[in-house]
Amino acid sequence: MIKILLDNVRMALESIKTQKLRAAITLMIIAIGIMALVGTLTVVKGIDNNFSSSLASLGSNKFTFKRFQNELFQRRHGRRKVKLNPPITYRQSVSFKNKFNTPDNIVSLYFYAANNISVKNFDKKSDPKYKILGVDENFITINNDKIEKGKAFHPKDIQNNKYFAIVGKDLKDELFPNTSVIGKEIIIKGNRFKIIGLLKPKGSTFAGSRNSDIYIPLNLARSIFSSPNINYNISVSVKDKSAYEATIAKAVGLMRNIRKLRPGQPDNFGINRSDELEKELKNVSQYLTYFAFIVGLITILGSSIALMNIMLVSVTERTREIGIRKALGASSFLVLVQFFVETFVITFLGGFVGILLGLMMGFGISKLFKMPFSMPWNAIGASIFIIFVVAFISGLYPAYKAAKLDPIEALRYE
Repeated sequence: MIKILLDNVRMALESIKTQKLRAAITLMIIAIGIMALVGTLTVVKGIDNNFSSSLASLGSNKFTFKRFQNELFQRRHGRRKVKLNPPITYRQSVSFKNKFNTPDNIVSLYFYAANNISVKNFDKKSDPKYKILGVDENFITINNDKIEKGKAFHPKDIQNNKYFAIVGKDLKDELFPNTSVIGKEIIIKGNRFKIIGLLKPKGSTFAGSRNSDIYIPLNLARSIFSSPNINYNISVSVKDKSAYEATIAKAVGLMRNIRKLRPGQPDNFGINRSDELEKELKNVSQYLTYFAFIVGLITILGSSIALMNIMLVSVTERTREIGIRKALGASSFLVLVQFFVETFVITFLGGFVGILLGLMMGFGISKLFKMPFSMPWNAIGASIFIIFVVAFISGLYPAYKAAKLDPIEALRYE
């Protein structure tokens, strides 16, 4: 049986050589279908990994008070209404931190001072793409940032309004590409800052690069980027995971008291929880996976139909050959096996090419959007299974038709 199978594989390869154009078209059809499946699932895997790294950077067991919840708009009676919460003021945020910063919790205050601004050194000016954040001494810890070189802010740096800055990889690459950035000076809105720390590179999000952030002391940022409606964000990291829910309830009660809300009044602030964000991102990733499977399966369905048609044409064109084989003693089973094996060989060759092209496509897209790339073993396993199914379905009817040909009628075929 093994010898018969090997002989049929050899005959299938010879058939492919003699009918190069048809074989190439068939291979291309299968390869495109598998490439679509593997490529899309590889990209989804990269997005999922990017989500995971983003969650890791947010820190675990963390929640943040902001001016608004994620959903800013509400619809009432068919009209769009903006939910206008008052800003969280500096006085309110400091009051919260003083009362809630305990050995069991770490509290950080920060605000977005400026977006898309240029930074200078003494030789050149950067592109207008940097984001300035005014932060306190706890921000880097709670935000799960890592210092690659230099040091983080000391509490006295914040209290004494030191003109210090901690920068990301983008600024280092643009203004100080061939030298150490530590100890160098940059100019932000006419003020000189000494760089004391370089942040470890972080991934990108759909909102843009996370390596273009610049941290400066909170109080100093307040004086440089003064505005009557500055909104401060309050992040809390809970050390004991089992106390997460209780801590949130206690923090919300304190925040309502600071904001002077009466019982029954709705919250006029938003709270972003790390566990809720994780659930949302996992749901998005799941939907993307379903979408990728649907797109891939539709493409492969079209490929299988095209493959079946090509094999039927092959059976019709080789009717006389089949008659000669049967006249020489080949059984219907051997003819069936021959065409089945030929279909499987073509399908698996096309599938192998498709997997390689899909991995290349996924790798290229991951690099283009600066997402992490990992080998999608699940997608490769699913593709191999689908290749087998496609080969079986596409080859079943053509092989059956070839096996059932009458040898006398086949020999008369012109």
